[in-house]
Amino acid sequence: MPEHIVVDAGAVLDVRTGRSLANHRILVADDRVEAILGPDETIPDDARRIDLGTLTVLPGLIDCHTHLVGELEFSGVPGASTSAAEEAFVGVRNARATLEAGFTSVRDVGTFRAFVDVALRDAIERGWVAGPRMQAAGAYITAPGGGGEVTGLARDIVLPADLRFGVVRTPEEARQRVRDLAAGGADVIKLIVTGAVLTRGTRPGVVELDEPTVRAAVEEATAHGLFVAAHAHGADGIRIAVRAGVRSIEHGSLIDDEGIALLARTGTYLVADLYDGDWIAEVGRRDGWPAETMRKNDETTDAQRAGFRKAVEAGVSIAFGTDSGVYPHGRNARQFAYYVEYGLSPLEAIRSATVYAAELMGWADRVGAIEPGLPADLVAVAGDPLADVGLLTDVAFVMKGGSVVRDARDRALNRA
Repeated sequence: MPEHIVVDAGAVLDVRTGRSLANHRILVADDRVEAILGPDETIPDDARRIDLGTLTVLPGLIDCHTHLVGELEFSGVPGASTSAAEEAFVGVRNARATLEAGFTSVRDVGTFRAFVDVALRDAIERGWVAGPRMQAAGAYITAPGGGGEVTGLARDIVLPADLRFGVVRTPEEARQRVRDLAAGGADVIKLIVTGAVLTRGTRPGVVELDEPTVRAAVEEATAHGLFVAAHAHGADGIRIAVRAGVRSIEHGSLIDDEGIALLARTGTYLVADLYDGDWIAEVGRRDGWPAETMRKNDETTDAQRAGFRKAVEAGVSIAFGTDSGVYPHGRNARQFAYYVEYGLSPLEAIRSATVYAAELMGWADRVGAIEPGLPADLVAVAGDPLADVGLLTDVAFVMKGGSVVRDARDRALNRA
């Protein structure tokens, strides 16, 4: 017989309809939602009760652009001062912080050391460590010296193979690298189509993978049943990636009207990390980051936010993604306020991190809502997140698959 848990809530947010169901209960059987019950409906006699009082419950949140493996990326040389083993253990810490912040699923879109993210995903799935459900990219596919390369070292330093696994020069090499990533267990393919803000020596507006190379990677990924996420800051790179059939544009900082129209017409998702620019500006100036890095950040931050607003107005599909690993893990929900400030309603911002994120990942039948048959991934906050999305930065309760991973409800109820 399944173990039953009843979660009593002040309200349950139905993210599909936008309705807040007052004084409802969530009946959990083992790891899945069995039913949403009204206040007068009966519950199993043997059910274990979790009383969340006046807290509002919503689905576990989803971040579609994370980097859980390794220390924070900064203006230096990533991946060169730590071993793969160290990167993995840091990833364990980061995964727990992400889960406890209410993000029960993530799409992890690349690590400099190949396949450490896949190992972390598998360790979480096996129950060895705590963390969110993960899709892993395995490695970046990037041009030599491109945005996904380890740059900034002396030319005579030879890097280990796992730090250059995804470097490609031709469409055929891109096809082969997709095959290698699929064989290694990747769930999603990440292409670095343009330069990056933090990678030394690259320029965000410059195309680094041409359209034949991007198209070859997308075709091969499709043959393996995998979606492609395209890092693309510049307008030219965005158009190339969308025409080639990628599933999502990551960052989209310098998007133009043509690119926005193309996204809207094709249904390609935009995953924009609107919070990062403020973090980089604050920490970079405090710590004396290179002028090149700060200039690139200044050139992309306001442009990205203006483009995001236009994309929202044009009806582009938006999925929540924060580029965690640039800022400290666990602060993912700070971005909700930015999404609202730049055009989304609070409900649409929450949907971007639940139902829309699940659709982007191809997981609409697995996560993103509180519905019978789906895993019991729940978060609770003190108050109404439709009135104040900032409440999501301080979740009081987190459940993943029927297991409680964070319980600060007494503190939250006292504060409420």
